Amino acid sequence: MIQEWNRLKVPTHPWTLMYSIYKRVLPRIHQELDQWKRRAQEIPDSELRMQALSSIESKTFHCEGGAIYGLLAGNQISKSIEFVAAYQTISDYLDNLCDRSTSLDPQDFSALHESMVEALSPEIKASNNYYRYRKEQDDGGYLLALVETCQNVIRQLPNREEVQPALLELCHYYCDLQVHKHVTEEDRVPRLQSWFNQHEPQLPDMTWNEFSACAGSTLGIFCLVSYSLGNNLPEGGTDVIKDGYFPWVQGLHIMLDYFIDQEEDRVGGDLNFCFYYKDNDELARRVAHFIKEADRSVKGLPHASFHRLINKGLLGIYLADRKVTEQKDVRSLARKIIRKGGRSSIFFYFNGWVYRRLHKASQ
Repeated sequence: MIQEWNRLKVPTHPWTLMYSIYKRVLPRIHQELDQWKRRAQEIPDSELRMQALSSIESKTFHCEGGAIYGLLAGNQISKSIEFVAAYQTISDYLDNLCDRSTSLDPQDFSALHESMVEALSPEIKASNNYYRYRKEQDDGGYLLALVETCQNVIRQLPNREEVQPALLELCHYYCDLQVHKHVTEEDRVPRLQSWFNQHEPQLPDMTWNEFSACAGSTLGIFCLVSYSLGNNLPEGGTDVIKDGYFPWVQGLHIMLDYFIDQEEDRVGGDLNFCFYYKDNDELARRVAHFIKEADRSVKGLPHASFHRLINKGLLGIYLADRKVTEQKDVRSLARKIIRKGGRSSIFFYFNGWVYRRLHKASQ
């Protein structure tokens, strides 16, 4: 099979990346999300409908970020973004069902997340029995449609047999995390610590909460799917990409996600991985360590400059969130962290700050 990765042209500077995002990525991902929002509005069960719509409306930026990986798919960018929209929508919808809905049953959470495994497994006929342990049942085929959309894209991967094991490995990390972190409050940490102990021998030096953060990202999946769609897998195969993203890049992604949500999670009584450091200085040091390791881990990837930009963009975009300005301690730490990312992160920070406020004003 001829590898095309070395001929793929991707942005390597902050301004060219932002131009590509605004020109090629955001219009496509918003079109996909509008379609799923219309579908969600038709869900018969009121609780499922509310959670589906809420997940799209409040977590659009998750899909926007994931869709950037479509730039790695060459002329298959639209197919990549179609996958990102469907798969990330499943993730955000299920997160709402586990976090904000009516169940604390790990069996329910496990059954719901079967959909994420099946979405990556087109050889399996999607079951549509994901709600079997909860009282809400009738979503009008919404989750099944999301799963089948993903399956259709995975079915078309030129390198599917090579890529699928890595996709499923990352997926299982994610699904296990979602089950453990959403059970009754007293069981969450013991379950997560026990899970970490099973994997610790294969991990670099990190704590249980940091491993949980590394498991909670979908970025590695989107990167693998996009490279594969464009027949752009690098020499060395899927492990090069998987190891480039897991654990450090994925961990940085989710640590930042939890970093900006601290006050919201404190008020809601939700588990937050940033709460398990002795003080803010230790939190800042560990985030800085993730920044350093994430940059180091992408050096071996093709288009390493692009992937480093993603790391810098994560810092800038997350820390530009309004939630940061509303939390005094978080705001102070954010300034220190953004400086660790250098000029590129500062560029993305100001770009993200302007975009989010313009986007909010237009709604």
